[in-house]
Amino acid sequence: MSFDPPQDSPRPALETMLSLTPGAANREPPTLPARARLPERTRTIAPEPAWARKHLGPVLAGLLLAVTLSACGGTAMNSGPDAGDGADDSQELSNPTTTLKVHYPSGSAPQGLAVRGSAAKLNWSAGKAMTAQGADTFVFTTRSLKSGTLEWKPLLGDQAWSKGPNYTVQAGGTSEVWPHFVSDSGTVERVDNWWSNGLQDSRPLWIYKPPSYAEQTGERFPVVYMHDGQNLFDPAYSFAGVTWQVAEAMNAGVANGTIREAIVIGVGNTSDRIWEYTPSDGGYGGGGAQQYLSFLIDELKPQIDQNLRTLTDRGNTVMIGSSLGGLMSGCTGVWRPDVFGVVGLMSPSTWWDNTLLISMVQNNAAAQVKPVRVYVDSGNAGNSNDDVDNTTKLAGVYAAQGIPTQHVIGNGDTHTESSWARRLPGALRFLLGAR
Repeated sequence: MSFDPPQDSPRPALETMLSLTPGAANREPPTLPARARLPERTRTIAPEPAWARKHLGPVLAGLLLAVTLSACGGTAMNSGPDAGDGADDSQELSNPTTTLKVHYPSGSAPQGLAVRGSAAKLNWSAGKAMTAQGADTFVFTTRSLKSGTLEWKPLLGDQAWSKGPNYTVQAGGTSEVWPHFVSDSGTVERVDNWWSNGLQDSRPLWIYKPPSYAEQTGERFPVVYMHDGQNLFDPAYSFAGVTWQVAEAMNAGVANGTIREAIVIGVGNTSDRIWEYTPSDGGYGGGGAQQYLSFLIDELKPQIDQNLRTLTDRGNTVMIGSSLGGLMSGCTGVWRPDVFGVVGLMSPSTWWDNTLLISMVQNNAAAQVKPVRVYVDSGNAGNSNDDVDNTTKLAGVYAAQGIPTQHVIGNGDTHTESSWARRLPGALRFLLGAR
């Protein structure tokens, strides 16, 4: 199946999303703007003094000459033979080695990479060169940091800063990063008429690729599968013209470092939505959730993993849904946590079939494999109060089993797309983690 979108495939306007989830705001280290390169400083090397040769002896004279040489200025982008800070001070030799490692295609960095920072003989005005190791790795080491934290950032050719907040590393540690320098925004493509042999129907898919996907050609990414794909990205397809603003939430989280870059697959629903998203008849003609999950695991996921650069393990495979989609995500956490190890239930239909989902999770307490993380939320307003009581009980069952669980109640939120859009950034921060 081709991943090329139709020529008229819409591209959503990408805007910054702010989370209203309590305690969600994180502060990243200050990102300093690029500054003009300082003029090169030079100094004349004096000849070895005669009095030193006569009175101090050849060894001491050599030391004096070494001090004179060390005072000489260098170019704005400095490098030593060991791709470090060039330190040879005997006191620094006892310090631990701090390593900065940047993964970036060398073919996209013809002038190399430089590093600037807050300590360890680095500064924010002029970079020091990193040494290329292989086709996509640049390294800088230093022993100038005895203790504490170094803030740092790589630059393309000591000119273009990497996107996002500064990186940090503790003295003696290694900081290994996959930065991007070009775009702040991911891309969204629509794929129409995705056929399922198992379900004998077709549906659209929306595929979000993160900002560094095209730039970091060797990197692989977590994948977030989301139900009701029509409501995620494009108001032209969404219910009542309101979306979850998924691209905006992902782009904003990547920009400030609070959300790890990931691929998002929006799986469109069909006219059989109730049947596909529910585990039992429930009095509404449901009961097809097992078959729908088989479509996701046996048909869709293998194609996504084959055609996109994905991380395939369960800890990097996420499922998120709301309402009946939240119910479906909860069922998946019971049935197949070996595939979808991270699940998000936003305003799940816990009421379905006399709170069947709560019983399913309770009866799964002895299972050997459980979800890695679970996010559960609801509002507390509207005609149903968004089923807040049952949802709170469900979150407590997860937590009692020792599963890392985040439970959020959106004060004043109702069972609507706009409420899920407000809470989504916080959900993504918990489920995907920070950069």
